[in-house]
Amino acid sequence: MDSTELLKKVRKIEIRTKALSQQIFSGQYHSAFKGRGMAFSEVREYQYGDDIRNIDWNVTARFNHPYIKIYEEERELTVMLLIDVSGSTQFGTKQQFKSDLITEISAVLSFSAINNNDKVGVIFFSNQVEKFIPPKKGRSHILRIIRELVDYKSQQVQTNLPEALRYLTNAIKKRCTAFILSDFVNCDCEQALKIAANKHDVVALQITDSGDAVLPNMGLVQILDPETGKKSITDTSNFRVQQEYARWWHVQQKRNVEVFKKSGVDMSQLFTDKDYVKALSELFHKRGA
Repeated sequence: MDSTELLKKVRKIEIRTKALSQQIFSGQYHSAFKGRGMAFSEVREYQYGDDIRNIDWNVTARFNHPYIKIYEEERELTVMLLIDVSGSTQFGTKQQFKSDLITEISAVLSFSAINNNDKVGVIFFSNQVEKFIPPKKGRSHILRIIRELVDYKSQQVQTNLPEALRYLTNAIKKRCTAFILSDFVNCDCEQALKIAANKHDVVALQITDSGDAVLPNMGLVQILDPETGKKSITDTSNFRVQQEYARWWHVQQKRNVEVFKKSGVDMSQLFTDKDYVKALSELFHKRGA
């Protein structure tokens, strides 16, 4: 992709996602993702009903009248995006590839974050951590992230989410909100997920295509696994083969949901051929309730 085409695509994504983040997600994001804690703001005279545990005894003694400490939420967050760039994200049967949706969702989350004065960083991962963009603030930083998402070419095709989670835990010392954007195909990450979720606020966004769940009837076809490079001949018209595939997909999805729940990780499923606004709004509303 040449520089002119890249800039046009980045600008198009910016216009769409920035508007969404400002008009729809801004308030929901603020309430869904809390700050690090409470910071001292000021003191005022004690009023009936105030919590006596907040009395500032030094000021009270000085003025011979009770005063209490007022605290405000420390709003600034660090948001980390863990982006799956493995081979399975280069798949889509209708409107777009999974990687395209990952780019758009990442842009929405990034603009929502900077609207709330939060920092944003990115980890690109396949079966290894391929690129780390340290968290920063500002529009120019977000545009750099979008450019990388649009133009990035993965070095590997396989996936190793536990490696990305270990990198997150080691690289980001303070608690952050970490969004994992992946299709979670063949995801064996329960232990690493529990460790990361114990330190950070981890949210899983599963990027799915409707073609993932169904094996289409196309007769004898050669199937290429984009993550292993393995080729095989499969009779997709065979009813038992279709059933077996559907059963495998159902078991995998059920296991993913169980793993996220056990690890204390909120999860939302987003489809390449459906509007993601409703799904994200429901996730934000659930967390902010």
